[in-house]
Amino acid sequence: MCGRYAITTPPEAVRAFFEYAERPNFPPRYNVAPTQPVPIVHLARDPDGERRRHFMLARWGFLPSFVKDAKTFPLIINARAETATEKPSFRAAMKRRRCLIVADAYYEWLRGPKVGGPKSGKARVSRPYLFRRADAAPIGFAGLWETYCGPDGSEIDTACILTSDANAATVAIHDRMPAILDPSDFDAWLDCDGVDAAAAARLPAPAPPDAIEFFEIGTAVNKVGNDGPWIQAPVAKLIAASPD
Repeated sequence: MCGRYAITTPPEAVRAFFEYAERPNFPPRYNVAPTQPVPIVHLARDPDGERRRHFMLARWGFLPSFVKDAKTFPLIINARAETATEKPSFRAAMKRRRCLIVADAYYEWLRGPKVGGPKSGKARVSRPYLFRRADAAPIGFAGLWETYCGPDGSEIDTACILTSDANAATVAIHDRMPAILDPSDFDAWLDCDGVDAAAAARLPAPAPPDAIEFFEIGTAVNKVGNDGPWIQAPVAKLIAASPD
């Protein structure tokens, strides 16, 4: 499960890493949430016949083409990489519309034991953690996108993040993780003409344990409206800064 992530790398550095044609300018976002527009990279043929990587925005919340009423269809923000070629919702996108979701960190929550007395409902206390590449490079999540056409003729580009099993380190926090593609696999993942869905499905895999670093952060990330570098501060620094 990946329900929040961040895109804070400067736009030109992101463009250099993902090698897309456009030069978009976008502000840092420390708390990207479902239904918001998110940057994705896909491969498309230009008027001159050349296929190039392109930048576009899509709603984080995938809508398959067969959906009749988008308002009642469940929000799909993640899809299991292991079964994406089999599920009706994702089969077509795995064949024709694979993409990279641009990021540089993501968040997961460690579910704690239930606390409180018998009359309190014994709520679970979850502690948020930040995950990022140990080398501080941007992250390309394996993703799928689809242009959904509504009954009224309106169109919206939508996307979801594929997930894999957690690796030997991150499993301590959550049993799943977003599928982080190695940059050497970007071309094959995006090449829907030259690489079939079955071959592409073998690319998303748990990132090596030493490739990802993670640490506990404060609960400010829990509120979608909070968006700034301060929400990524490690708990250890927050405790050290406390007047108590």
